[in-house]
Amino acid sequence: MIRLDIIADFACPWCYLGKAMLDRALEARPAHPLLLAWHPYQLDPGLPPEGMDRVEYMKARFGSVDAILKVHEPLLEHAAAAGVELNLPAIERTPNTLNAHRLTHWAGIEGRQAAVVSALYRAYWREGRDIGDSATLTGIAGAAGMDGDMVARLLDSDADREGVTARIRHAAERGVRSVPTFIVADTHAISGAQPPELWTEVIDELLAKDQPDAE
Repeated sequence: MIRLDIIADFACPWCYLGKAMLDRALEARPAHPLLLAWHPYQLDPGLPPEGMDRVEYMKARFGSVDAILKVHEPLLEHAAAAGVELNLPAIERTPNTLNAHRLTHWAGIEGRQAAVVSALYRAYWREGRDIGDSATLTGIAGAAGMDGDMVARLLDSDADREGVTARIRHAAERGVRSVPTFIVADTHAISGAQPPELWTEVIDELLAKDQPDAE
């Protein structure tokens, strides 16, 4: 297997779009050699733990409703062209995603990271649920086969908080300035939401390298 490290934030719509398009490539190449590992990043680590009202947050960043709509135009165009469902009107809060990243870390330990990551993106960008809320996170964990009661206790504590924030700092120290960032085999970095065609090309090249030379 070849490791694909993905540095992303659940509150980043381009990360959601990038994941959706990567998933399509993986489905088209079921024999792919990629082993996915998700790593934390926060676009706005200064958000209060309870998050903020989505409209107020966006106004504070961009100034007006018209400016917000203009910022969203390219995102919505890319999502529509890719056939990716993006339900922005359903989102009422902009979450602090630190606890979502903590949950992802614990899910990785239990071998359930893929399911939890998919559920987190779906919950926020398609269902408009608050993924900064402990009850929401506990429900996602339980649905993925984790011990919901244990996750609730961990979320109420400081377990792995410093470790996750240290990994976020480490990403910045490595030069990550935007997400999603994909790192193939700890060697090649690919930034941004890339189309499925690019990923199928990458997978095909990796598969070709694994084939023995013809005699």
